[in-house]
Amino acid sequence: MLFILAAFTVLGGLVAVLAGAYGLRETRRVEAAGVLAWALVKPAPQGAVRPLLQYETADGRVLELPSPVPPSHRAPLPPGSSVRVFYDPADPRTVVLPGRERTGVDRAFMVSGAVIVLLGLTLAAAAL
Repeated sequence: MLFILAAFTVLGGLVAVLAGAYGLRETRRVEAAGVLAWALVKPAPQGAVRPLLQYETADGRVLELPSPVPPSHRAPLPPGSSVRVFYDPADPRTVVLPGRERTGVDRAFMVSGAVIVLLGLTLAAAAL
């Protein structure tokens, strides 16, 4: 029974490690291969917490989407200001704001997942 618990613990930890690694990879990919644009910060709509970002893509489309930066971020986005964004040309709704990424959250997922994997391996060793 303890071995089954250890296996589920290891699997849960691996999921957290993979989620963090995927988030970091996507952020780096969009920054490296993305297209730079300037976005206008618009006030958050009624009932929403995140402001809207409005920017024009290279093919002339104007997109407006919620900011990927949480409102609790150390430097909130004031409405009316302009910010640099990198967007994925294949999916322009995928946006990264340089200097405001959430890489800390992704790294925390990876570290906590690694700790959980070690805990699961310890449980597995105790079960044997």
